[in-house]
Amino acid sequence: MFTGIVEEIGTLKSVKNKTEALEVKVAASDILTDVNLGDSISVNGVCLTVTSYTDQAVSFDVMPETYRATNIHELQQGDPVNLERAMAAGGRFGGHLVSGHIDGTGKIVSKNPESNAVYYEIELSEELIQYFVYKGSIAVDGTSLTVFGVQESKVTISLIPHTMEHTVLGGKGPGDTVNIECDMIGKYVAHFLSGQNKEEPKSKLSKQFLSDNGFA
Repeated sequence: MFTGIVEEIGTLKSVKNKTEALEVKVAASDILTDVNLGDSISVNGVCLTVTSYTDQAVSFDVMPETYRATNIHELQQGDPVNLERAMAAGGRFGGHLVSGHIDGTGKIVSKNPESNAVYYEIELSEELIQYFVYKGSIAVDGTSLTVFGVQESKVTISLIPHTMEHTVLGGKGPGDTVNIECDMIGKYVAHFLSGQNKEEPKSKLSKQFLSDNGFA
């Protein structure tokens, strides 16, 4: 579990492509202070498992499902990536509930500065847009943000200078792909309500059935 508060911007050191599977190595410093094999680390919002590490870099395996559902396969050597360690049980909860399980990708369609903020419009699929509400939560490349607008196929987010400087989003613009994780609570509520709306199966019990089986 993560909070969407990026701890560090790492640098992609190497990528080994095995069809729809990858081995990636990321250069970092802060997140390596207490790293262990098997730890979960969010890389651009994607929960990945540590397979090896040194005091300067950490490696992960990327499976086909993650390859297809995220923008990880678009990364190239030297690219910056958002990094966050899994949340400690006694830590402050600064963002929102983020699982690191990406729901899909979106495309930045506009980037507009306004005073000390920068507003991004992100185009989403119909499947994803249904989970967002005004002033709700969204994780974009693993960054916990607030939704400031919802249209038919787009959401609007706003970044303050600190977020622009300390996450990879500051360097992204129109045409760039970003990983999207919908609000976890919203997904559960939507799933529950869709289940409640399903028509209950009709009982096979009838007067004729009772009569045929000696209950007349």
